[in-house]
Amino acid sequence: MGDTRVGASGADTDLGSADLADVRADTDRAAAGDGRVRVESSPVGPIVRPPDATDLVILYLHGDRQLSGSSDSAVDLAERLALRTGAVVVCPRYRSSFPGALDDVHAVYSSCQARGPVALAGERLGAGLAASLLVRLRDMGAPEPDCAVLSSALLDLTLDAPSLLFNAAADPGFDIDELRLHAARFAAGTDRTNPLLSPLYANLHGLPPIQLLVAGTDPLLDDSLSFAARAAHSGVTVDLRVRPDAVSLHPESVTAMADFIQAWARAARP
Repeated sequence: MGDTRVGASGADTDLGSADLADVRADTDRAAAGDGRVRVESSPVGPIVRPPDATDLVILYLHGDRQLSGSSDSAVDLAERLALRTGAVVVCPRYRSSFPGALDDVHAVYSSCQARGPVALAGERLGAGLAASLLVRLRDMGAPEPDCAVLSSALLDLTLDAPSLLFNAAADPGFDIDELRLHAARFAAGTDRTNPLLSPLYANLHGLPPIQLLVAGTDPLLDDSLSFAARAAHSGVTVDLRVRPDAVSLHPESVTAMADFIQAWARAARP
């Protein structure tokens, strides 16, 4: 699949004043009808636009093992998600500590909303930020996205879940001590049970439909299981998908995300 990539940097900057109108102009000029997915730079991070894009915007919040704000690793998945849904996918950078990270994604969400219907998606810390944003919007009485997809979600920064230890050996790249260091840096002195930092502790009533994707061998498995149970008890529509391991989860994750978003997003409905 061909694409054009233009200087999407991962600077750790304050995005609170970002205006997605600049993003729209850049993206529309780049998608010149050549039938290719285009990846463009913008004030907030990479933007992916498929051919014949709909009004739907997917705000995709990346997550890496260092809990950093760089969005570069999100572009490959965003390209595939854009092709399957017809949505413009925005991959924002965000600051590497709380509450700045949440403020940044909230600002970009507000700009996305000016374009049309919005769906949220995220992985690891990005999935946690997506859940925190849902809680913040609900508490503010602000318009919520149509749905959210949380993949391998980090939803509890107390890091007390048993799966962090039970499944550690199944993931050669996982280091619980390193995660504790990164989590402490990200929390920046905030109580780890703050529901906007660890949305597993939040009141989940009134949230839009949520899909959770996770592998049974994932050290973060318990975060998804506990969040799904609490959300379901709160009357939230929940689609929990647990696959045996990462090898079986990853090939179908984009398809599962796209199907869920298309089922619930207003722009994708007939």
